[in-house]
Amino acid sequence: MVEEPRKRARPGRSPAPAGRTARPRQAEVARLAGVSQATVSLVLADKRQGPAISEETRRKVLEAARSLGYVPDPAARRLAAARNNLLGVFSFTATFPTDVQHSYYPFLVGVEREAAERGYDLVLFTGSSTGGAGAAGPDALSRVRLADGCLFLGRHAPVEELGRLVADGFPVVHLGRRDEPAGLHWVGADYVSAAREVVGHLAGLGHRRMVLIREDDEAPASTDRERGFAEGLEAVGHGSVFRSADPERDLTPERLRSWLADGVTAFVAEETDTGAAWRALRRAAADAGIECPRDVSLALLGSPPADLADGPEPTGFDIPRTRLGAAAVRMLAALVAGEEATEPLVACTFRPGATSGPPPGAEDH
Repeated sequence: MVEEPRKRARPGRSPAPAGRTARPRQAEVARLAGVSQATVSLVLADKRQGPAISEETRRKVLEAARSLGYVPDPAARRLAAARNNLLGVFSFTATFPTDVQHSYYPFLVGVEREAAERGYDLVLFTGSSTGGAGAAGPDALSRVRLADGCLFLGRHAPVEELGRLVADGFPVVHLGRRDEPAGLHWVGADYVSAAREVVGHLAGLGHRRMVLIREDDEAPASTDRERGFAEGLEAVGHGSVFRSADPERDLTPERLRSWLADGVTAFVAEETDTGAAWRALRRAAADAGIECPRDVSLALLGSPPADLADGPEPTGFDIPRTRLGAAAVRMLAALVAGEEATEPLVACTFRPGATSGPPPGAEDH
């Protein structure tokens, strides 16, 4: 006959009475201790405000709770505190990014780690999988109120709906700089300084005429990169900006050759969710038979798309995505707690890469 192993009681907790299957309730603790359920609630919550409770009463309640194996119901505790200990995460991309190759994945790693460190669970809202929150109607974001606060990711977000959440006092943090709606909290990377450093590196190699390739919108991340590009060229050379809603269509080999004929020696592309600017620039250079960095230098203000990650490492900078995700959670947790919430811009890391060098003929001077 094989003897069943005996279950060991958890330290500091009496085993539940034999035959019990349901969780002991506060009413049972109250009956055993000979006090009201309100008194039990105050003692177990360790609340010292309100009616005075003698140490003898506290001792009776705690002993009764231990003898019954009472454990507070986490759901009831959360309801009593008017919080769920849940932080929402909502992405405005077409599908929620979970692939490790996706540029948003490192953000989520930072979000998860910081949330776990602070004792929060995460809720992933997947409405964007139906084509974006804006396509789902005026109340598309209302369900995020199930959480204590929500973190939003994405280049394009519905300003009016976010503004409604902010106006209602619901804790909201956008990952990435946003100027609208007014009062929205956000965390972001210092794209201005990072782009300026990349241009400074190219200028140090001898480049004096450069072109920035960017998508045709007013996303703050794009305008910050353009500002850094312009600041980097102020003292050393001349630059122009090529904006296109479809860079892969509009950036042709012929256009690239015409810029080279005008004396342009370096091209800089912005990174976006689509990676369209960098992909178009690489393809146009290849189709034009232009070798990099022998004939022209290329730089990327960010990291390359996953499908081009195995090519030459581009000159540019790395975005601290994991640290940004953690900073966003810190700010959101502070807002949920009713505290002041500030986070400094996070610095990007310069990447020398293999796609830049001196301009053609520089060694002859």
